[in-house]
Amino acid sequence: MSDTDTSSAEAQEQPDMQEQIKQTVTDNDIVLFMKGNANFPQCGFSGKAIQILQTLKADFVTVDVLSNDAVREGIKVYSNWPTIPQLYVKGEFLGGSDIMTEMYESGELKQTVSDQAS
Repeated sequence: MSDTDTSSAEAQEQPDMQEQIKQTVTDNDIVLFMKGNANFPQCGFSGKAIQILQTLKADFVTVDVLSNDAVREGIKVYSNWPTIPQLYVKGEFLGGSDIMTEMYESGELKQTVSDQAS
């Protein structure tokens, strides 16, 4: 019976986390959900994502998924994307490190980030 109670509690927490994530991505123009933070990335992919955004002189916020398991799992549900980091611009999920790299190399990410600054 306690398993049912736990599952029920987790099910109730998930919508709240989804709302918190939605609030974060809509309240900030550029958000990077990552492992670690901008000053101390905790994985190579997150580090690469930070380097790209800093090179573009983007004004962005980061969310450290390692500091909160609910956020770490919740962002994967929110985006329907299994990996971290995840980049959001104006509330829209753009992708992870590989997609960011492709967009950066093509110039598309620079344009997207520049559009947010104006």
